[in-house]
This record gives sequence, C-alpha cells and structure tokens, in this order.
Amino acid sequence: MIYSVAEWKLREKLKEKGEIIPDQLKKQTQKPTLKWVFTLIREITEIKTEMDSKVIIEIANMNEVKNKIVRLMGKNCERYYL
Repeated sequence: MIYSVAEWKLREKLKEKGEIIPDQLKKQTQKPTLKWVFTLIREITEIKTEMDSKVIIEIANMNEVKNKIVRLMGKNCERYYL
C-alpha cells in the first residue's frame, strides 16, 4: 500500500509540475513505476571523507533526473538525499 501511495505521489507531482523523466526504455514519461525510480535512486551514494579532523560529505552518482525525482518526492526525501 505504501509503495502504491509513493508511486501515485510521484506521478501526481510530475503531472502538477509538467515534468517528465525517462523510463527504462529512455522514453519520457509522467507515469514511471516506483520500482524503476528506486533503481535510479539506489545508485546515489554518500561519501564521507575525514581531512584534518573535518568530515567532508559528498553525494556521488547524482544527476539531473535523480535530483528531479528527489525534489518531487518532497522535503523528507530531499533531506535524506541532498
């Protein structure tokens, strides 16, 4: 049920904002599956490096499409991934 709600929320946001993202076949869509979206988001990695007792945090594997998805999913998702 939660999966369905998250998929619906993303699709509604894409529709509301007039945005599109590529699907598995690289075709632009406003109706991606959440399974596909999770496949993309799973690639995002946080890298922590310690230099001179400072911790530097960087986000790797982030691109325009993944950034768009994270922002459309809302503030909680943004806090986690951005």
